[in-house]
Amino acid sequence: MASSFSTDLKLELMVTGENSGTWGDKTNTNLNLLQQSIAGYQAIALTSTNTTLAMTDATISTARNAVIEFTGTIAANSTVYVASGIEKTYTIKNSTTGAFTLALNQVAGASVIWGTTEKNIKGVYLDGTNANTIDLSTLGGVISTSASIGDFVIGPNELDTSAVTSVKIASFAVTSAKLDTSSVTSVKVASFAITSAALDTASVTSVKIASAAVGPTQLANTNVTAGSYTAASITVDAQGRITAASSGSAGGGAYQPALFAQGPASGTYTANPSANRIGLYAFGGGAGSKNVGGSQSASGGDGGAGFWSYPIAAPAKPFAQPYSVGAQGNNTGPVGNAGGATNLANVATANGGTANPGGNTPGTPGTATGSLVTVPAIFRGGAQYAGNNIGNWYFGSGGPAYGGQMCTPSYTNPGREGALIIYENTGT
Repeated sequence: MASSFSTDLKLELMVTGENSGTWGDKTNTNLNLLQQSIAGYQAIALTSTNTTLAMTDATISTARNAVIEFTGTIAANSTVYVASGIEKTYTIKNSTTGAFTLALNQVAGASVIWGTTEKNIKGVYLDGTNANTIDLSTLGGVISTSASIGDFVIGPNELDTSAVTSVKIASFAVTSAKLDTSSVTSVKVASFAITSAALDTASVTSVKIASAAVGPTQLANTNVTAGSYTAASITVDAQGRITAASSGSAGGGAYQPALFAQGPASGTYTANPSANRIGLYAFGGGAGSKNVGGSQSASGGDGGAGFWSYPIAAPAKPFAQPYSVGAQGNNTGPVGNAGGATNLANVATANGGTANPGGNTPGTPGTATGSLVTVPAIFRGGAQYAGNNIGNWYFGSGGPAYGGQMCTPSYTNPGREGALIIYENTGT
């Protein structure tokens, strides 16, 4: 009777009385086939999408190896076939390149599949029809608390829910590298669990703080006592915080000089936004005088003068108004000429004095209009002070004066130019 061959490993099964003289050689061949099946390794380069592993009678064959490593570059999803009817176990490593799947199949049965990124080792057994995976997901039982866990991935189905407890994990054993980036979420963090000591000093920046998230209860107290301060003296640090404050005893809201103008002049006066009231002196220009000969001479009219206290309130702010300052009346012609008016629009007007009409008749003093407190006429018609510095003009107890000297008309002289002086008050 002729020899036959085993189904799974294709070993030669010799019958008694046959193969005389070659029995030893055939036995050695069988032993080599067994060795390939138990310990054989072979790297097989895949060059196409479908590859069939051979299992040839009594011959070293690719499908008989215990360990197979698939290499090469695959350009599409690929399948490796083993003939149906063979029952065998394999350790198979997928070392192919290319982002495609790799499947092991017994022609018509189920496959063991490596995903597009699975470049790893799988245990596989063939049952004659199907290829099956050997891993923790297909094994029964669980890992007990006394088991030693090696360096491999354990899925959630392989762990007893009560096996790994906090007392089994050594301090500092779980590092950040062992945590999945999406594992620690806000619901896993207990309230008040993260303290300031656990935060990196550079971690909390302004972009991490929501708008209006920091309220007064989150700010550290300074040494300033809460309250209102009058004419306050304050100290501000580089971060804009008020670190000291005290009320002033005097001087709050005092009038401060804002404009001095001598005629002829014009422009626009704009008040400081913090000013709540202005005080202004306005003086019209004095008229010129003319000596027409003999005793027929007279002075020009004095310029009008007055003081106005004018409030500034919203919505008038910012307060800005045009102004003009009157010129002096000259002494050309048979009589003197009138002085110019001084005006701050919509607030006050001090008219210039009129010229003497001739003879011994003096000119008429100018008038002042608006809400005012009358002050002595300072710009005499036809009179001229010894100096021209408006900063030196003031009111003496006896009337208009310069350096304490009374002003007297000087005929055939021009009048004095007008003036406008404005002070600002930031109080009430």
